[in-house]
Formats: sequence, C-alpha cells, structure tokens
Amino acid sequence: MGKYIIAGNWKMNKLPSETYAFVKEIAAATEGAQCEVVCCTPFVCLSEAVKAAEGTHVKIGAENLHFEDKGAYTGEVSADMLVDLKVDYVIIGHSERRQYFAETDETVNLKIKKALAKGLIPIVCVGESLEQREAGVTMELITGQIEKAFDGITAADAEKVVVAYEPIWAIGTGKTATADQAEEVCAGIRAVLAKLYSDSSAKKVTIQYGGSMNAGNAQELLSKPDIDGGLIGGASLKSADFATIVAAAK
Repeated sequence: MGKYIIAGNWKMNKLPSETYAFVKEIAAATEGAQCEVVCCTPFVCLSEAVKAAEGTHVKIGAENLHFEDKGAYTGEVSADMLVDLKVDYVIIGHSERRQYFAETDETVNLKIKKALAKGLIPIVCVGESLEQREAGVTMELITGQIEKAFDGITAADAEKVVVAYEPIWAIGTGKTATADQAEEVCAGIRAVLAKLYSDSSAKKVTIQYGGSMNAGNAQELLSKPDIDGGLIGGASLKSADFATIVAAAK
C-alpha cells in the first residue's frame, strides 16, 4: 500500500521560541524510524521547525495554505511562501478548517491543485460527524468528499496525495474509531480512488487515520492493511508518545 507516514498536527500549540528545541527532541526520539516523520506546525513556527529539521529525517509541514499565489488576502499564506521556507507537506481541509473557517469541498480541491503545482505534498482530510455516522451515511459522505477533492487531478498527481480519514466525532474527544471501523472506511476510500483512477494508483496513495490515535492504540490501528499512517493531534505534542506511534508504523 502507500508509504507509511506519521504526521503530527500541532494545531494552535507551541510558540516559535519553543519550536527549534521540540523538533530536535522529536528527531532524536524517532531516530531510526521506518516511516516518514512529519511535524505540521503553525505558520509562525515553520521557519524554526525547518531549521531544526535540517540534516535529520524529520519533514516539516504547514497546517493550511491559500489557493492563490498572491493578492489581497489579508492573513493568508501562499504555497510559494511555504516553498520558500522549504516546507514539504501541507494539511488541507481539516475538519476544524471546514467548521470554523468556511472551508468547502471546492476550496479544498483548489488548494490540492495549488499544492501539487508547487511541489508540496497535500494531506487531505475527510471525515464524518457523529450524526452522519449514526445515520449510516459515512461512506456516502466521504465518497463525495473524495470525488470533489480529486476533481480534475491526474492519476500521476493523485498518487502523490495523502488522504487522512478523521472521523469528526473522534477528534480531540478521546473517542477513537475501533480498528475495524477505521479500516472499513480507509479501505472504502481506497476503493473510491480505484474507481476514479485504477487499483494500481489507489494502492500508491497513503491513507492515514486521524482521530485520537495515541501511544496506546496506534499499534492496533496501524496493523490494518489499509491504514498507512496517522495524522496525530494531541499525542504529537509529547515526544515520547509521538515516538511510540512512529515505532508502530513499520
């Protein structure tokens, strides 16, 4: 399946003055990792994160970008700005962005295309609410999110995209989808990609699980055949916990 990637999503945590030392700590704690290790930090922390990661196995990602190259978009950050900082990854369409900042399937698609055009690796988030899961429409909803996210994207570019399945009801709540629930949806995502492209292309896409993955449940989740890594929230802020998750990804 896809390359194993464990990516930390710091969200709005850590100060720029804390970032260099913490990334160095992450690099030391995950030395010898058998997967890609990524720290996605707030915009203001990126410069220090990139400096700290230089010469290590750790890659740095941003938590968002704008789909235009430049212009009158106060407070926004472009793909060119991220490339100039030597960032490798960017999270797109996280449920918190969709909920609080009016992110839509259409803007997610535009951002994916911009990231790919600039050589950034997009980590695209999809997932359902508790109400949608209880209504039995999980795969219907996620199929629509995937189809809209990948609209107009070639197979060659699609293979570069990372998809993170994050059930909204399990983000920051302490609740976690069971390993079987997570595998069912991740396998469903791969099946949708196979229909859009091919089995071969779908197998090359890294599909992560995110939603309260932690040191205690990572091994079971990552043992599933269609789960190729994790997008880690709270546990990414503790180097020992993050290292345990990375060690489980083989």
